[in-house]
Amino acid sequence: FVKRTEYQLLSADPETGEVSLLLESGNCKDDLNLPTFVKVGEPTDDDKKVVEEILKGMEDGKEVIVIVQAACGEEKIIQVKISDAK
Repeated sequence: FVKRTEYQLLSADPETGEVSLLLESGNCKDDLNLPTFVKVGEPTDDDKKVVEEILKGMEDGKEVIVIVQAACGEEKIIQVKISDAK
């Protein structure tokens, strides 16, 4: 089955691809990378667009929410929502 979850982005490193996400429990989730850092094949144009949006939102001081899709034991950031920081 496929599961989609939204997380607030705490940080993203464009050099290493590492991201840090805030869980509802207040803990951090540090086991995901930006979608352009793929294990197999090449990143898609959508992956590149999502990464651009994430990095621009962070740079502009906005609140960045990422949508993570989980299926078959794999997780990936597939979308991003940007809003003014609270």
